[in-house]
Amino acid sequence: MFSLKSALAIPFAKYVYKKTQKWANTPIKTQEKVFKSLIEQATNTVFGKDHNFQNITSHAEFIERVPVRDYEALKPYVERVVAGESDILWKGKPTYFAKTSGTTSGSKYIPITKESMPTHVEAARNAILMYIHETGNSKFVNGKMIFLQGSPILKEQNGVQLGRLSGIVAHYVPKYLQKNRLPSWETNCIEDWETKVDAIVEETLPENMTVISGIPSWVQMYFEKLQQKTGKKVGDIFKNFNLFIFGGVNYEPYRAKFENLIGRKVDSIELYPASEGFFAFQDKQDQKGMLLQLNSGIFYEFIKADEFFNENPKRITIANVELNVNYVMIISTNAGLWAYNIGDTVQFTSTKPYRVIVSGRIKHFISAFGEHVIGKEVEQAMQDAVAGTNIRITEFTVAPQINPKAGLPYHEWFIEFENEPDDMVTLAEKIDQSLQKQNSYYFDLIEGKVLQPLKITKIKKDGFQEHMKSLGKLGGQNKIPRLSNDRKIAESLSRFIEK
Repeated sequence: MFSLKSALAIPFAKYVYKKTQKWANTPIKTQEKVFKSLIEQATNTVFGKDHNFQNITSHAEFIERVPVRDYEALKPYVERVVAGESDILWKGKPTYFAKTSGTTSGSKYIPITKESMPTHVEAARNAILMYIHETGNSKFVNGKMIFLQGSPILKEQNGVQLGRLSGIVAHYVPKYLQKNRLPSWETNCIEDWETKVDAIVEETLPENMTVISGIPSWVQMYFEKLQQKTGKKVGDIFKNFNLFIFGGVNYEPYRAKFENLIGRKVDSIELYPASEGFFAFQDKQDQKGMLLQLNSGIFYEFIKADEFFNENPKRITIANVELNVNYVMIISTNAGLWAYNIGDTVQFTSTKPYRVIVSGRIKHFISAFGEHVIGKEVEQAMQDAVAGTNIRITEFTVAPQINPKAGLPYHEWFIEFENEPDDMVTLAEKIDQSLQKQNSYYFDLIEGKVLQPLKITKIKKDGFQEHMKSLGKLGGQNKIPRLSNDRKIAESLSRFIEK
């Protein structure tokens, strides 16, 4: 059946592809332009005056005057913005505050300005259009699309609207998609996550769902409820479902489980959105990594992760990055964040164009014994260990066990299985071997008998969900850290261990 909407999507996708190629092919020039524009626009702000922006003409001068800060260090400025003052970090007042629950600083209020808001919306749109341009597949725009997200209800704080980023973005769904999008406004406003997912199941079951989007761990919950209700695979319920859009966490540990729940393979697009900016999206189905958004009002700097905690670590621009090196990503944006450490680590998979993968969080690592194991390594180890088997993992996290009842210390892997192995010891050995291969420090500690090989602790069915629920963090943008350098999560999970 001919559809005007899907027919128009193809030339629009071509236009967006050409526009994207333009800046992607001149990356350094593009970033220099963004840098200059940001400094100019913020020269007369309180922050700009405090850091002498009027005399900054180069990146070297910017480094000299503007130190790297995290949210805590920027808080004195943010608090003035929240109190209703103008021209503090960026000209005027922000349009929104994206409220996030920080792990160390309680609630964070991340400003979103009239200049930065469109970049969030355009990047999400362009990710889909680039997919259409590459594959020629635009039929899905005629079906129903679901975006699992936070409540769109906003509050007001001193004249500025306040809410979750996904809830704010819900107000910007283009008119031509309004009829296609689910869940309904009423369902989207339900605060309790389990009630909300039940309502979404009821709303979507009779529909022609073609696109499903959200954080994998929460989409998984939706898929499981669909299956429980119907006894069918998701791909049989929604015959035309052929595109899964996700962000927030690495999809690989979930892939096997998803393919089993769906009953077939579907195309996927990975996004890298955050309250602080929309940083990257997957622009090619056959390429690893996501296209770094260099033309979205964000200036990027990078610090090697293993030098980050040094006295004066070197800050570089995209011009000097290397492939497969773990970098802490530092951003300056048209929402008024300056040399801001968002806490993520990335690796470049390509520099023509610049593509990245998220390798972890600078705060999420295990180095209780000097091993400095990162998120990407534990995810890769799990992937290697279950490849070619029928083992399916629901969720996992890793913590150091420094004071075991007997023997040497070790890494403890808390795993919830959907389909568990016949032999847990063999699985533990495979994971351990992969980790030793990836991380030479870990290898040395095992070889030198400082650590014993890792141990697996089985979490009961739905244990991770119950753990998140007990913290009041079920659903939305909340996710389990893959690993931590202390036992806080381990202790909380101890109630959900399978006896």
